[in-house]
Amino acid sequence: MLQFLRPDYFLLWLIIPALLLVFGFVMSRKHKALKKFGNIGTMRQLMPLASHYRGWFKIIIICVAILFFVLALARPQIGVSMREVKLRGAEVIIALDVSNSMLATDFQPNRLERAKMAISRLVDGLKGDRIGLIVFAGDAYVQLPVTTDYVSAKVFLNSITPNIVSKQGTDMAKAIELAIRSFSIQSEKSRALILITDGENHEGDPIAAATLANEQGISVHTVGIGQTSGAPIKLKSGDMLKDRDGNIVVSKLDEITLQRVAVAGGGTYTLATPADLGLSKLMQKIQEMDKQEMSSVQFKEYEELYMYPLFVALILLMLEAYIFERKNRILNNLDIFRKKERSI
Repeated sequence: MLQFLRPDYFLLWLIIPALLLVFGFVMSRKHKALKKFGNIGTMRQLMPLASHYRGWFKIIIICVAILFFVLALARPQIGVSMREVKLRGAEVIIALDVSNSMLATDFQPNRLERAKMAISRLVDGLKGDRIGLIVFAGDAYVQLPVTTDYVSAKVFLNSITPNIVSKQGTDMAKAIELAIRSFSIQSEKSRALILITDGENHEGDPIAAATLANEQGISVHTVGIGQTSGAPIKLKSGDMLKDRDGNIVVSKLDEITLQRVAVAGGGTYTLATPADLGLSKLMQKIQEMDKQEMSSVQFKEYEELYMYPLFVALILLMLEAYIFERKNRILNNLDIFRKKERSI
């Protein structure tokens, strides 16, 4: 199956008719100018080395070269197949708190952005492990199903903002329950959930949800981001979040809740610092689990064909460089040029 990776480049083919029109206009002006000096037949006898035909031959070669060059830019590719690849690794879902409290500025630029940076670095180091993303506040949503497509994981990660979940608040229980349903059937022995949050839980029972997850073979790890002393929440507008009485809201890290959730989930609690969220060390522990062999269907890359039209374009341009508008000994000896010149 033939496909073009950049078909938008085909618009450059419009250069070809434009080039022919411009060249035709220039040649017409030259012809009219020549007629002012006298009879065309007589003028050509006075200029035996001049060749009207060779100019058109050169411009046609240039146009064909442009055609092949644009074809190369469009990146033609051919042949694709699917193959099943056996991978061994853990299956990890990261549940990221996106409530307004994650905009607190005790981590720079804020808790949420600092967590996204740490997750991005974690994804860069993954090899064979499958990763999924869940975002939660007052509700929870799957941002990215478990996958080995780390490029897509980083794209989805960069798009995360507090506005991605319409219902504010913090319900860790919903995030854990959604994660339980989101793991694949293949990963019975190597499932791990990492909750990254400030722990200010307002709804649900995260301890009961973590216990249920542990019973189903899912280890629940928590990462506490924030300071127990608290920090103000800076909104996108630049203003500080205030309560109904006009007081600045201060978001504090709830370590006790996060520790209890980790214990119930058979995992570990990690206190994040501005310098290190601890995800790398946590991931090392997860990778020490009994890794499951998982099947993953992947696409084999298309075979690139751009070099063939590019080669043709270069050959044509080299040929054009050796064709002169005036007659020369080499070209004048070719029968094709002699016959054409007699017919002009």
